[in-house]
Amino acid sequence: MAPIDWIILLVYALSTIGLGWYFGRKQETSNEYFVGSGKMNPILIGISLFATLLSTISYLALPGEVAGKGPIYLTNFLAYPFIYMFVAWVLLPIYMRQRVTSAYELLENQLGLSIRLLGATLFLLLRLVWMSVLVYLTAKAIATMIGVDDAMVPWIVLFTGGFAIAYTSLGGLRAVVITDLMQTVLLYGGALLVLGTITWKMGGLGWFPTQWQSDVWDSQQFFSLNPATRVTVLGSMLSVFLWTVATAAGDQVAVQRYMATEDVKAARRAIAIQLAAATIVGITLGLVGIALLGYYQAHPELLPRETTLRLQADELFPFFIANRLPPIITGLVVSGLFAAAMSSIDSGVNSITAVIMTDFLDRFGLKPRTEAKHLLFARLLAVAIGAIIVGTSSLIQYIPGNFMAITNKTVNLLSVPIALLFFFALYVPFSNAIGVWIATIASVGVAVLIAFSGVFFGMNPDTGSDPISFQWIQPAALLTGVSVGIVACKLLSKVGPARKRSD
Repeated sequence: MAPIDWIILLVYALSTIGLGWYFGRKQETSNEYFVGSGKMNPILIGISLFATLLSTISYLALPGEVAGKGPIYLTNFLAYPFIYMFVAWVLLPIYMRQRVTSAYELLENQLGLSIRLLGATLFLLLRLVWMSVLVYLTAKAIATMIGVDDAMVPWIVLFTGGFAIAYTSLGGLRAVVITDLMQTVLLYGGALLVLGTITWKMGGLGWFPTQWQSDVWDSQQFFSLNPATRVTVLGSMLSVFLWTVATAAGDQVAVQRYMATEDVKAARRAIAIQLAAATIVGITLGLVGIALLGYYQAHPELLPRETTLRLQADELFPFFIANRLPPIITGLVVSGLFAAAMSSIDSGVNSITAVIMTDFLDRFGLKPRTEAKHLLFARLLAVAIGAIIVGTSSLIQYIPGNFMAITNKTVNLLSVPIALLFFFALYVPFSNAIGVWIATIASVGVAVLIAFSGVFFGMNPDTGSDPISFQWIQPAALLTGVSVGIVACKLLSKVGPARKRSD
């Protein structure tokens, strides 16, 4: 990177601290810190939802997935209309009637304290792992871009996490949402700059394939009953549908943003904005992957390593940024990747802080006596949580697979089990705490077995891949949790504690 690129990166990082200070000086209550007093702009909330849930995954994983495996994964966007209808018209009317700081307050109202604490604990585990994965993968990509080896990855994580923690702890949700908007602009702008540069270097759209790249891409099907088939059209659609709906139903990161809007209508608009942004940016990143493939097929001498293009597909995007973009554009694109990591940290830290404060400290009477002390404690807790994330990110290097596989193996483990708690609490009238505990254990167990099937059952000797694809994690976890839970709740309905009823 040229000096001007470093200046651009530093200016962006410092601007986030300035925003955190600006919004933080106006805050007087923890309610303002966590949900922006419930009257935030739905467009900003929708963009924040997109940046939080998809930023680093899209930016890093999608180009490499499309370049090395094929464009079949992009068919997941066909599920978005169904996602919108389900979330907007089934989930939001119920959730928006409950003005809560933590989503898991709803669980106690229906199934008691143990289920509330179970949901909150699973969320903490999910988000800590999720943020660690995204921060680590981003740091690896940045290391490639700036031309340093993997020994510098922990320092990049520390630098990225330090800035994100600073503005999050200062400014709360308002600072997070505004910086998420900045980060989305950088993310999308960076993808467009790479796409434009490749098009210019190749004298037009010569990078766009006219036939299936069978020497690189997998043979991909609409559907397959073979569990080892890595990706299918229907599998992609089902996977993204279940993940997005489960996140909307049970993840504090999403529920907290609904509560930051004024009413159901505003929350629906936020969901529409989120899905529209995800579609536009996702398709653009898919085109970036195809463009990178075409560019390096035309110039194989420029590949990062002397091996097959397929095996180094995840490296192409950061390598191209580091070696083929001109100054200033490099700085903007690296800032976009830096922003991706920060958006993952800031939203997770704010949501985890809200859950710890509301579901553990406040719930058990450990709330500071004054509102000023409560707000100060929340900010200090945000700093501590951020430090934990930075520390645990180094463990992600031991998870096998490309960016897309690693992400799905980790962030999909608990999303469906958490959503199942809300399913039983809100939609199953005979549910009880003991039955729901059994369902959760079964659902998590199946998710872990599938995610790490290669570790438990051995890798496929011919393909080197897992014997069960990561796309089966969520369907299997859902089917297991629902079936086991309904049977357990029915059998234990006369044994377990009586189910609570909300008004």
